[in-house]
Amino acid sequence: MIWKQETSLDLLNTVLKNTMADHLGIEFTEIGSDFLVATMPVDHRTKQPIGLLHGGASVALAETIGSVAGWLCVDDWDNSSVVGIEVNANHLQKVKGGIVTAVVRPVRIGKRIQVWQVDISQEGDLTCTSRLTTMTVALNN
Repeated sequence: MIWKQETSLDLLNTVLKNTMADHLGIEFTEIGSDFLVATMPVDHRTKQPIGLLHGGASVALAETIGSVAGWLCVDDWDNSSVVGIEVNANHLQKVKGGIVTAVVRPVRIGKRIQVWQVDISQEGDLTCTSRLTTMTVALNN
């Protein structure tokens, strides 16, 4: 288990309340020993004008799930947090509707810098692959 803190799906979904992730409909659905899973609807909130999943929505999903995973790897939730410092995404195929599912796994978990791999799929087909770099920051600065 890579997580430093005990967590639950209820806690993770509560953390998203009143955030952009909440507005986009992102929801955590599974916690594994070294991965998290979240879903996002492909609807009026996440589509571009031509009716396809917006690449920015996929990136928001990737950064959300990766940053939360990073946060779970922090020793001291009261005095530090995790922020994304670089994200890239390759959009591999179009999505017109339904639900996409993101799975995040660590590439490297360091004391201050973490790298996360996020794969987004729909019905088993990979639609986007993303890499997120996060940094642990002190909250009292």
